[in-house]
Amino acid sequence: MDIVIIFLIVTFLFLLSGFPVAFILSGISLLFAFIGILFGFFDYSYLMAFPARLFGVMGNQNLLAVPLFIFMGLILEKTKIAESLIQDMNILFNNSNSGLAISVVVVGALMAASTGIVGASVVTLGLLTYPVLIKNGYSPSVASGTICASGTLGQIIPPSLVLILLADVLSSSYQQAQLNMGIFNPESITIADLFLGAILPGLMLPIFYIIYLKSLKIKTVNKELSNKKSNILSVIYPLGLMFIVLGSIIFGIATPSEAAGIGALGAIILAYSKNNLSKLILDKCVFESIKLTSMVFMILIGAILFSLVFRGLEGEEFIHKFLVEMPDNKFITLFIVLSIMFFLGFILDFIEITFIVIPLIGPALFTLGFDPLWIGILIALVLQTSFITPPFGFSLFYLRGVLPRNIKTTEIYKGIIPFLLIQILLVIVVFIFPDLATALPEILL
Repeated sequence: MDIVIIFLIVTFLFLLSGFPVAFILSGISLLFAFIGILFGFFDYSYLMAFPARLFGVMGNQNLLAVPLFIFMGLILEKTKIAESLIQDMNILFNNSNSGLAISVVVVGALMAASTGIVGASVVTLGLLTYPVLIKNGYSPSVASGTICASGTLGQIIPPSLVLILLADVLSSSYQQAQLNMGIFNPESITIADLFLGAILPGLMLPIFYIIYLKSLKIKTVNKELSNKKSNILSVIYPLGLMFIVLGSIIFGIATPSEAAGIGALGAIILAYSKNNLSKLILDKCVFESIKLTSMVFMILIGAILFSLVFRGLEGEEFIHKFLVEMPDNKFITLFIVLSIMFFLGFILDFIEITFIVIPLIGPALFTLGFDPLWIGILIALVLQTSFITPPFGFSLFYLRGVLPRNIKTTEIYKGIIPFLLIQILLVIVVFIFPDLATALPEILL
């Protein structure tokens, strides 16, 4: 078991180096595998299983949804459809207490439901709304915190890249747990399950944000905005696209990859109807989609190799023993696991945690009898906090890149803390009331 601990520590330390994660996972795994073969404590047959695992990933139809959803989000962002949405929401909410900040939250939720890409949402919101918020009397900390938190809603509101990747990893872990318990006709968890389970928590989070912002009672009236009229169509079109994509998945009309294709086509048609689409923009969206998708799948390939070597070093037995030796109350065990994942979010991003940590702890957790859907939503909520957790939250980096240089990073950290506490509160609420995650799937599916 000592070698497993050393393996995890070395991997963890190299992840802090900033070197590409995919190559760290592959390189460290191969290094320990070769050392293990040399000294006789690792069976090389685990490495022989790698091509089969890789082929399984390549043949996974659900993962086809990843590049298509990324492409859909980029089309909506690059063709200024998201920008129009922001401007109209600012006009609509301008005259209410904390109205402009609330408009940012609402736009963040709508962009989340239509794109699901955090980086694009935070950058777009930062460029277009930060100057307006500051001009109307909001402090830099409140403005930056609102933008970061709102842009990160795409991680829990479907269609979310987190939920798509999480569904695949959770399904494998859940089936492995059932096989370990002697169930040879295992059930699985689908993307539709997670999408439905995330709807209530995904709606609650922006509502909590709005309640907090209302309590600040920031009254601003911008005459320039007040004299303009909002274009309701800029809200209806993205919402319509969201209902088409999600509805086709939830009600079994289309598979996730087919629905993602519908969403990508819908985004292109929407952009073309507004005369915002050009060959240059389309080429740029295609190129960036390929780049982002390649990054995700390279990490996935590295994570597969990592998990095989981890299993060959008897890591599964180590994790199972670790969880079993925790307090008798399995809910305390779950609380500790979620807390560990939360603190890992300080230094790792959601893709790394999804592909590295969950395959290690998932089978042991499901062996304890937890509902995989409930666990999946709890994990998704915890992973969402990793985007806004100082000092390495990705949303903080995205926003820092578009804010004026005179704005201190500490202002961003100060502003995000209340929203981080709200996210933690929602995790606790869903932990106490599992039906928030499981009721809709049980009713509709």
